Order: sequence, then structure tokens, then C-alpha cells
Amino acid sequence: MPALGFGNMAVVRDEFVKAGGAAVSGDTHGAALSTMSTGEIRDFVSLLKPRVMSLVVFTALVGLIVTPGHVNPVLGFVSILAIAIGAGASGCLNMWWDADIDAVMSRTRDRPIPAGRIMPGEALSFGMMLAGGSVVVLGLASNWFAAAFLAFTIFFYAVVYSMWLKRSTPQNIVIGGAAGAFPPMIGEAVVTGQVSLDGLALFLIIFLWTPPHFWALALVKSEDYARAGIPMLPNVAGPDATRFQILLYTLILVPCGMLPFILGFGGAVYAVIAAISGAAMFVLAWRVYRHRVEPVATRAAYQLFAFSIVYLFLLFATLLVEHLFGLGGRASLDLPRVVELWQWVAGSLS
Repeated sequence: MPALGFGNMAVVRDEFVKAGGAAVSGDTHGAALSTMSTGEIRDFVSLLKPRVMSLVVFTALVGLIVTPGHVNPVLGFVSILAIAIGAGASGCLNMWWDADIDAVMSRTRDRPIPAGRIMPGEALSFGMMLAGGSVVVLGLASNWFAAAFLAFTIFFYAVVYSMWLKRSTPQNIVIGGAAGAFPPMIGEAVVTGQVSLDGLALFLIIFLWTPPHFWALALVKSEDYARAGIPMLPNVAGPDATRFQILLYTLILVPCGMLPFILGFGGAVYAVIAAISGAAMFVLAWRVYRHRVEPVATRAAYQLFAFSIVYLFLLFATLLVEHLFGLGGRASLDLPRVVELWQWVAGSLS
């Protein structure tokens, strides 16, 4: 079933065999690691999708910090590190599976696997090792509910999104976007071993933010996606339908951005930031909807894409600052927690 992206199953089987063989020859693998050049190390790091990983780390950290309760700073740091490694594993497995389409897209053809700098089997074994290690470390550092949640997130992104949704439906980033929205809930689970309305609110913000963000990019890069055979919404439903969907999701996103304030874990500062940045987000989405003639249309789409990153950062950064320094909501200045964290960081650097 090539439409679902499963036509490569024979290749998948072969790569698992190769990866298994590489794992057996541990001495050879260790020797190879010791002789890796800076460029090779950089290529393996790029497999982790550092930009995506940084967003995951940031939102998971916010989920952890805004959750009432106490976490040992060392174990909290290890937990966030494990979540980061899990995100990197997802990115690595995604690049392994998508190597064929990356090779024909201008913005991805220089990635390590399609460029031939890293073999597919190496990427697969690297991603599997990181995935398993991150889940075990998170379970030991926090609790096994959070670890299971991380394992599910890795599976959802690497298998459900990458191997199925991405090549089979124009709603790929809507459904698959859930994987990118789970980290705040994992951060909350690190503290409490469960999820609450607070975590669900943060999930919903990222989930609703994903379609306008990626569809704006898809409008700009529609030819690239078409060349790779990826059924992004602009290529299936057309640019006008995509612009309408962007506006619709933004209309839902902006009021949902106020949920932390409504639920009481975001203060007045958050409410002001969310309202102003939400208004800006809506104006840019409206410009995308209205401007349909080039080059203005492409410029409007790219401006929305760029600002959407700022929008999400502002919301989560404001929550983080409020809860660290007691600026509103349920946040209260937890001086012992701040001092303990600072002492641990200072001790680690000394």
C-alpha cells in the first residue's frame, strides 16, 4: 500500500537486520565512535532535529514548572534530558523513514541520510537506542506513567505520523500534531504521575497552533511537497481552502490561548501577553486569507509562519516566568525551590 507509506516494508526488514548486526559488533561500533570526525558528529546531532527538540524541551519544562508539587532539581533535570532524548529519537526515526522523500525536496535533500553521509541502518539503530534509553531513564528519574507517555509519544510520531499519516492524508499535521503537543503533559506527569486540565489546556494550545503554523509553510513550499508526493492541504484542497482552514484554526486558537488564565494557572501578565499576541496572530492569519495574489500572498504566509513561533514562545515563556517569580495566577514565589535549583546549577558548573 504505497499511499500509506508501507511499500518499503522489505527495506524496513533489511534495515532492522543491518541494525541488529551493527549492535552485535560492539567493539567495532565503539572503535568507530572514537574515530568520528566533527562533521560526522554534527550529522548525527542533526538527525535529532535540534530545533524541534528545543521546542519539546521548552514546553515540557513549562509543563513541569507550572504543576504544583516539588521535584528534586537533579531528577527534574534528568527527566527533562530524557524527554529531550526521546524527542531526538523521534526525529531520528522520522528522518530514517523519510529519507526517500527528503532526497527530492530542496529544503531537505542535504540531510545526512539522503546526502549519503549516514547509512540508513546507522540512523535506525541510533534512533532505537535513544528511544529505549530515554524511556528507561525517565521511568527511573520520575515515574513509569511519564515514561509510558513518552514511549507512546515516540511511537505516535515515528509510526502513526511518519509511517502512515504523513503520506496518506492532507490532515497529516492536524492528527500528527498531537505528538508535538504531548510534551507539556509529560512534564506535568513527571511531577504528579498523572495529567490534569492544566496539562490538557497546554496540549490544546499547541495542538491548535500546529495547523496554522505548518500550513502557512506549506503554502510557501507547496511545489516542494508536491514533488515529494506528500499530500499537504494546499496540494490537495488548494491554496484558498488552506487559507480558510488557517483562519478557522486561528480563530479557535486565540481564545484557547486564554485557558491558562481562565483555569487559574496563568496570571494577569499572561492574560495581557496572550491577548496582544493572539490579536497579532489573528491579523496575520486574516492577511493570509485576504491576500491571494503573488508576491504578497507568499510574503503574508511566511510572516504568519515566522510569527507563530514567536506567539507560542511568548505564551509558554510568560507562564514560566510567572511561576518562577510569582507574578500571578496560582504561582507563588517558591524561594527555596529557586535557590535549590540555582545552587545545583552553580555546583554543576564549578
